[in-house]
Amino acid sequence: MIKDEEKQPSTPVRRQSMADYLSPLVRDIKPSGIRRFFDLVSTRKDVITLGVGEPDFVTPWHVREAAVYALETGKTQYTSNAGMPELRGAIGQYLNDQFAVAYNPADEILVTVGGSEAIDLALRAFIAPGDEILIPEPCYISYSPITALTGGKPVGIETYAKDEFKLKAESLKAVITPKSKVLILCYPSNPTGGTMTYEDWLPITKLVEEHDLVVISDEIYAELTYGSKHVSFAAMPGMKDRTILVSGFSKAFAMTGWRMGYACGHPDLIAAMLKIHQYTVMCAPIMAQYAALEALQHGLEEKDRMVEAYNQRRRLVVKGFRDIGLDCHEPQGAFYAFPSIVSTGLTSEQFAQRLLDEAGVAAVPGDVFGLGGEGHLRCSYATSVTNLTEALERIGGFVHRLKQQG
Repeated sequence: MIKDEEKQPSTPVRRQSMADYLSPLVRDIKPSGIRRFFDLVSTRKDVITLGVGEPDFVTPWHVREAAVYALETGKTQYTSNAGMPELRGAIGQYLNDQFAVAYNPADEILVTVGGSEAIDLALRAFIAPGDEILIPEPCYISYSPITALTGGKPVGIETYAKDEFKLKAESLKAVITPKSKVLILCYPSNPTGGTMTYEDWLPITKLVEEHDLVVISDEIYAELTYGSKHVSFAAMPGMKDRTILVSGFSKAFAMTGWRMGYACGHPDLIAAMLKIHQYTVMCAPIMAQYAALEALQHGLEEKDRMVEAYNQRRRLVVKGFRDIGLDCHEPQGAFYAFPSIVSTGLTSEQFAQRLLDEAGVAAVPGDVFGLGGEGHLRCSYATSVTNLTEALERIGGFVHRLKQQG
């Protein structure tokens, strides 16, 4: 036994900088490629922005009024951690009516602070250190960083323009290992606008069942499809209990700043997510919940009008890129075009930077979205026809100058 007088005083570790206090997981994650690029835009007033995925429509007045009325009548308290029962009931009814998937509002629906929180909760609830999380790419930029922060290993699955950026069963099968646990889906896709049909999903469901995977299906763009109705992965045979369906109000109802989302799934999975939700954010803001309830109950016609406007812009943008001489897959969902810029000889980063500097148009370089993104540019058409027309003219002039220089 060591006597007290023989104990040596411990020497404190001296860190060289404040960054040394950070978790290595946080320190090693790159900042958002989208936000980094658009920080450059904020200093210029002559720029047309085709970047951030946000509707240019204002939230309908009656939806805003519902939040104001909630404030005026003193609705300023916490709600149930899972969200107001009436809102959960309306979400369940909406999903059943629109996408033929039924959830019990009592224990299968969780209201979250945006769809992003729902994704974060699901990954934290599922991942143990070393689990492999399968992610079709190009994709929404948050999936891989959140996976890494949770101790999982993100595994990209490349999709291709020649396949309309659909997830192919052979590509999925090629990356599955005994450590594979979660498949993240995002259709309609950000950034490509790709969609999946019932027939497209069938071989994927077989692999999910065969390899005992759980699925996080991010369906935030479900209402934004053109020509064919969205098919929810959770509605596929045998997939409901294996799937966490994530969605929200930001895109279809023009409610990005309200931060209203939800997750639906098997009671055991939702209960696990709810535990994390209770300890982190408690509940979504009550005023925003009343606004979301109003949107579901009385805002569907306005939603449809916005979708039709996006459809008109979609046709304009795809034709515009093709006329310029840039190959462009025709998006069937969301509000993004993903043209190829390979013919210019520039990388995505070079093209986006020079387009901003020389033509005053801001778009997102495709490489920030993962495998298959290099050689493309993400352009949001959730802006006015006037802005889109002017942006296409500027892009056309820029590409023409590149050809003359080449």
